[in-house]
Amino acid sequence: MLRPVARSWKQNIRQFSFRPISSTSRSHVKIVEVGPRDGLQNEKSIIPTEVKVELIDKLGTTGLKVIESGSFVSPKWVPQMAGTADVLLQIKRNPGVRYPVLVPNVKGLDTLVDLLERHPPPAGSSEPPLTDEIAVFIAASESFSKANLNCSIGESIDRLVPVVRLARFKGLRVRGYVSTVITCPYEGPIAPEKVRDVAKALHQLGCYEISLGDTVGTGTPITVENMLNAVTSVVPVEKLAAHMHDTYGMGVVNSLIAVKSGIRTVDSSVAGLGGCPYSPGATGNVATEDIVHALHGAGYTTGVDLEGLAEIGGWISSQLGRPNSSRVGQALLAKKTREAAAKAKEAQAGEETIQARL
Repeated sequence: MLRPVARSWKQNIRQFSFRPISSTSRSHVKIVEVGPRDGLQNEKSIIPTEVKVELIDKLGTTGLKVIESGSFVSPKWVPQMAGTADVLLQIKRNPGVRYPVLVPNVKGLDTLVDLLERHPPPAGSSEPPLTDEIAVFIAASESFSKANLNCSIGESIDRLVPVVRLARFKGLRVRGYVSTVITCPYEGPIAPEKVRDVAKALHQLGCYEISLGDTVGTGTPITVENMLNAVTSVVPVEKLAAHMHDTYGMGVVNSLIAVKSGIRTVDSSVAGLGGCPYSPGATGNVATEDIVHALHGAGYTTGVDLEGLAEIGGWISSQLGRPNSSRVGQALLAKKTREAAAKAKEAQAGEETIQARL
């Protein structure tokens, strides 16, 4: 269990910033890229399937090992996730990369299982299935659960039992999301004990990993650490992941606090895409480019190509006609533009010198 917080958030950050980390495997942080699902689901316009496929294919070349690729939710509620089956059929799977999908209920799981059974890997081949992992979700807030799932927290847990049971029977790994772990847009602050209880329920259901989501993005290092103190009293820290939104500009700091506390999986979204369609005012996820830059700077490894990621962030922002929300991505792209302009100017000067000598 983590120690109680007894210092200011500025002291907390300073302690994190100057504490060296070991060179063991604990220095590696797994990045779960949620842009193609949690990122795109909050876009106002419908995203063509080919753009989703190209985004996932591009992300698969950067060293990312987990890319959340869609959701089997009703298009009536989240129209941006329509066509997930087509996305799974068309993406290029890279060896060692997982492509999980969100499955909210039994109906969604039945649709996925039917897809997997109709499109199995070729007999005798080493080709992986379309996906081997699903994600389920639950809220730590009663009001958010009723607004999002139209049921209480207890009822939502009961509904997940057959989903998790069938998924595991079919050989699918199951990851669990807990939303509103810091604040609910309807109730306000959420007691850490509520988060602890729902995280424990997901752990007992059989979720191999539980992602703790600051859906509204109001978290601070103190509130995040207090929440983690509660959760890690009942769930092993190695079973947890951090999923921070950047609404108040604290996404990177809060993710680093989670890593400092022992968590080694961080969810993020390329170019800071996303938000939550059921949380008014909640802006994007923390940008993957910003997270990777911060982790590398703190001495951690991710295996992710930051410059390649920045290029993809610029590309998808252009495709969506929206600003790039990654500050690191913007900085790297601006640097590349300046360097290209300097080289072009140098080449032109050289050409002019040659012409002058002729």
